[in-house]
Amino acid sequence: MQCVRAWRSLNYLCRVAHHRAWKRTQSHTAAARLDLSGIYPPIATPFTAKEDVDYQKLEENLQKYAKIPFKGLVVQGSNGEYPYLTVEERVEVVRTVKQSLPAGRLLIAGSGCESTRATIQLTQKTAAAGADAVLVVTPCFYKGKMDSRALIHHFTKLADSSPVPVVLYSVPANTGLELPLDAVVELSQHPNILGVKDSGGDITRIGLIVHKTKAQDFQVLAGSAGFLMAAYCVGAIGGVCALANVLGQELCELEHLCVSGRWEEARVLQQRLIEPNAAHTA
Repeated sequence: MQCVRAWRSLNYLCRVAHHRAWKRTQSHTAAARLDLSGIYPPIATPFTAKEDVDYQKLEENLQKYAKIPFKGLVVQGSNGEYPYLTVEERVEVVRTVKQSLPAGRLLIAGSGCESTRATIQLTQKTAAAGADAVLVVTPCFYKGKMDSRALIHHFTKLADSSPVPVVLYSVPANTGLELPLDAVVELSQHPNILGVKDSGGDITRIGLIVHKTKAQDFQVLAGSAGFLMAAYCVGAIGGVCALANVLGQELCELEHLCVSGRWEEARVLQQRLIEPNAAHTA
């Protein structure tokens, strides 16, 4: 009897391990297909005077974005004021944007919440609404407890469950918490964690992330137009830049110059964008 029980337990564990490995393989296949390189505006969420989401204005904005050669759009990043939306509104905004997005462009949607469970649930709903990947901010209310171990556990559980690739999001100006470098490096090894958006502005840190994750298929996005060229110089592959909402064509041109190695022209354009960026993101 004990042998039978042991065999059943072993058989169950093998099936669970196989299922988890299958999920990670499926997610890895999706992640491997997704090239994030390029410029993304983290789009604003327009509101009516009654504080409802203004879907008509959102549609008008989407028509303007469609005329600019962005790689895609980021919905419900910090610029989208996601903390002021209900879960239902967050999902409906993703669905609305997806319906109007030109073919071939990526939709990255913010799905971060304070708890791992809530983040997984919203990620699944966001993916079902059409997101190609999710941008997940660090939990921060109990920031004193959010050490590398806790954050690795949080993002790993999410990535194991997410039907779409995950992009880590470090934005210490808003959260008061920077995703630790060692956590980024360890998480970069997960097959369903595609990259990181780093909004801290520390070019040394961005360069280290690129260097320490070069063995992985890991992509680093600059989180501001103010240091976009510098980020490209140390190996970033694109940017999620609030300034792209108003100077999108110029940001796409800066990306083109950097990728083409036309650094002198890129330097001139980058310098021209520093003051507008500071005014726009202040």
